[in-house]
Amino acid sequence: MAFIKLVDCTKVYKNGVTGIASANLTIDKGEFVFIIGHTASGKSTLIKLLYREEKPTSGSVYVGGVDVAKLRDNKVYKLRRKIGIVFQDFKLLSKLTAYENVAYSLESYGMKKTEIRPLVLAALEQVGLKDKTRSFPHQLSGGEQQRVCIARAIVNKPRLLICDEPTGNLDPDTSKEIMDVISKVNKELGTTVVMATHDKDIVNRMKKRVVVIKEGLINKDTLKGSYKE
Repeated sequence: MAFIKLVDCTKVYKNGVTGIASANLTIDKGEFVFIIGHTASGKSTLIKLLYREEKPTSGSVYVGGVDVAKLRDNKVYKLRRKIGIVFQDFKLLSKLTAYENVAYSLESYGMKKTEIRPLVLAALEQVGLKDKTRSFPHQLSGGEQQRVCIARAIVNKPRLLICDEPTGNLDPDTSKEIMDVISKVNKELGTTVVMATHDKDIVNRMKKRVVVIKEGLINKDTLKGSYKE
């Protein structure tokens, strides 16, 4: 059964620009899918539709059987609790340690500290940062900071991990390390991964499903694909 499904999905912005046009896409639970395309092709629009940062102008977007476009604004938080998001810029709080940055999202849900601690430690261990719990962002390398972001994204055991250019600010070696971590999350936790990227080397190396967006249209959809726009 499809975990993510876009049905005749179109997004037209207020300035008249079409982000996505008549998109039909199905992603099964546990899949790892790269979304590629030139700048302004519609990649980010598609990603934002999944976590309800944007709503489609027409059509439907289903995540876990829920039409997210029809969610009331005051219910969107329930959707996002089931989704982990990793951005290109780390968005870490500079005055908080690695542990505190990961714990912060759970605290905002009202969880007790006794419940939070084992979840945070498990997430940091999952990304290889068990020994960096007390480190502040400025004491961490770029790759380590991104690992903290991944830990923060997976701490609540989300069914979906959305990554928007997660290696965009990292060197090739560090990018490979980050992708190995994300691949591990996909395999060991069964988390569905949808990743927008420009990184040709990563896409070509990993041989996952590749969806190409071109001028707002889904141009290609290839299993074990490569970076060919």
